[in-house]
Amino acid sequence: MFKVILGVLFFTIISLVMFVNLDPNISQSLSASSLVSGYASITLTGEVIKPGTYLMDENTPLSSALGFAGGTTMNADELAYSSTLILQPGMAIYIAPKYDPSDVCQKEPIAKIGLNSATSQELTQLSNVGQSLAEAILQYRQQEGSFTYLEEIMNVSGIGNATFVRIRNYITLM
Repeated sequence: MFKVILGVLFFTIISLVMFVNLDPNISQSLSASSLVSGYASITLTGEVIKPGTYLMDENTPLSSALGFAGGTTMNADELAYSSTLILQPGMAIYIAPKYDPSDVCQKEPIAKIGLNSATSQELTQLSNVGQSLAEAILQYRQQEGSFTYLEEIMNVSGIGNATFVRIRNYITLM
């Protein structure tokens, strides 16, 4: 009887160790992109058929990553991303909607402001973007060149993740 209990206990411990190592939801101390050189972990969210994190070859264009994700939905705003964008390790790309997702009829597209063409006054129409932040966006655009993806706006001093989440559906690259 003792041998049976010891055998069941041993089997249980081995099974638990295996399941912990196989569970993709358990965070590991090393990311997949750091384990395999030449590959990058890319996260796609928003109007993507299969949002998630994908392991891609370094220097892959966004169009290839979108192909792995099943493409974009019919509600994806083509002006909010560039399919030729070369992905960098750890990038997170949000594909913004053209129409408000809660608008079932999708009659009127969301009014959007182009990051690469907007004036200071137009930028202040965005939620939580005042005159000084609008000027910071224009200064960043002048120093760094055109925005190539929506998340790049978080490189502007004063715009963090919370502000980006508020404005991401109301901005485009054009």
